[in-house]
Amino acid sequence: MTKKTLIVGGGIGGLAAALACSQAGQSVALFERSAEFTEVGAGVQLGPNVVKVLQGWGLQAALAQVAAFPERLQIRSAMSGAELGVLQLGASFSARYGAPYVTIHRADLHALLLGALTQQSGAQLNLNSPVDRFVEHEAGITLHTADAREVQGDVLLGADGVWSRMRQQMLNDGGPQPTGHLAYRAMVMQSSLPASLRSQHVTAWLGPKLHVVQYPVRGGEWLNVVAIVQARMTGDIQNWDHSANAGELRRLMATTCPPLQNLIQAIEAWRLWGLSIRPPLRGAHEQAQGRVALLGDAAHPMLPYLAQGAGMAIEDAAELARSLATADAVPTQLGQYAHRRWSRNARVQARAIRNGQIFHATGPVRWGRDAAMKLLGERLLDVPWLYRGA
Repeated sequence: MTKKTLIVGGGIGGLAAALACSQAGQSVALFERSAEFTEVGAGVQLGPNVVKVLQGWGLQAALAQVAAFPERLQIRSAMSGAELGVLQLGASFSARYGAPYVTIHRADLHALLLGALTQQSGAQLNLNSPVDRFVEHEAGITLHTADAREVQGDVLLGADGVWSRMRQQMLNDGGPQPTGHLAYRAMVMQSSLPASLRSQHVTAWLGPKLHVVQYPVRGGEWLNVVAIVQARMTGDIQNWDHSANAGELRRLMATTCPPLQNLIQAIEAWRLWGLSIRPPLRGAHEQAQGRVALLGDAAHPMLPYLAQGAGMAIEDAAELARSLATADAVPTQLGQYAHRRWSRNARVQARAIRNGQIFHATGPVRWGRDAAMKLLGERLLDVPWLYRGA
């Protein structure tokens, strides 16, 4: 019997869930509060664990048209510029894990999922449709929208981001907490940069209480740059996309090496994001209860220091569709989904927090990190339990 799955949120996680469930034969109604489907100008890294999921949805060719496929991930000192460690990506990495390592513009990934979803006959997309609340009853779920509509369904999926209203009704556990880390984000055409600043690799520059990550997107024609510093956020922390002061970022980077300063100085337009997170998931009950489940940032917001935020949402979507395809009752199906997902998500959350501490280390810890990276390199940078997939 076909179930009707109600999905709140039209970001990457919500679209991925809608696509996976539609391909599995489910009826889907998605509710997005904005008047159009859009994504911000930022990059996303996708490990082979995620790329395999996208390929399974038939998106391999579409992904190849818009993504970049870097050959190496390199760690460099933000202070001296010295190379600390390298993880070879490319063909050897793809052979090891069954899929390549991909970097992509967030809007391109969003558009790719949306394009595939619109080809599905079982998906209803509702724009300009903020959701107020849900009511769970024995026969199903009733969703109440801000314009006084009542929508009936069998399953509710909260994919409405880090400030999820669906999470608050389900768990009532307050909002995420600021970390004191600020992310300055920029996208720039490589052709507009001096040749010495262009790159087709993933590079992470590590310094005391700061780090910078850069990688190619859009087939390598654009460079995505994220500079993360420890500083106080002012303004509305629920709105993550703020205009940024390029001069302030240059001041914060004034003690770094010349190549990194040259990159920062070559970019005029930055957007600012104050990072907020929750503790790692403590059990399956925090990802699903009854007929209601959470996905992506609504369930497990994480720091971007393992580059798996979008990836875990996509993995969630694939598992949700598999669980809903069984013959069990909906609460049992969602319980299975949460049981299979929560511990992996919690592990990634915890590893991202730990990475942030390592990236921003000072004093003897920083020296030990650099020495270990030079000695062990690829062994420290490779994450087999993650890249093999769920």
